[in-house]
Amino acid sequence: MALTNAYVLPTNRIPDLFRKIQDGQAPDRFSIQLLKDWGFTSTNDRAFIPLLKALGFLTADGMPTQRYQDYRDHSRSKHVLGQAIREAYGDIFLIKEQPTASDRNAIEGKFKSYHNASDNVATLMTKTFFGLLPLADLSKTASDKAKADVAVQLNLDDRTNGGDTDANLRKHHGGIDRSFHYNIQIHLPATKDVEVYNSIFKSLKEHLLD
Repeated sequence: MALTNAYVLPTNRIPDLFRKIQDGQAPDRFSIQLLKDWGFTSTNDRAFIPLLKALGFLTADGMPTQRYQDYRDHSRSKHVLGQAIREAYGDIFLIKEQPTASDRNAIEGKFKSYHNASDNVATLMTKTFFGLLPLADLSKTASDKAKADVAVQLNLDDRTNGGDTDANLRKHHGGIDRSFHYNIQIHLPATKDVEVYNSIFKSLKEHLLD
């Protein structure tokens, strides 16, 4: 598991930052100057960059990752951030699967012991964690969502085919045998957990090959 030590002081501006990520074009490299251009001019705002790296939105040298790009899709953003939080704060979810404000003391204690942090720093880490939660959907893992997307797409294809693609096509095209070729695109989540990918490809095999 994992537990990042990244934190920010202006936790009230966390939603503003992620809104900027959604609405703006991904930069070649995420920089302090970009933060300033977005209105994050305080030196305290620079801590957002290490936080984005911890969440897998940026590489070590500040380049946007696929997760950064995926988050810009408003229809997927909460799931993308939810998966990022589960990876960056994995040890927290050993305490509570769905953390709430009532778990704050336990979570703060975990930060303090894990990182040998002072009370003040542990509090800031906890505030940062809880500042991210309202922006994320933790109800589904990325693998569950990917499998659901595959199942829905296959369902739609089956309904479109009417049960027998070749027979229907011959009927409506004077006996000429025409066939469809389907291109099913799967958007793989950005994760270091190999089990997520194993689960996705197992689902693909069950639906497409077996």
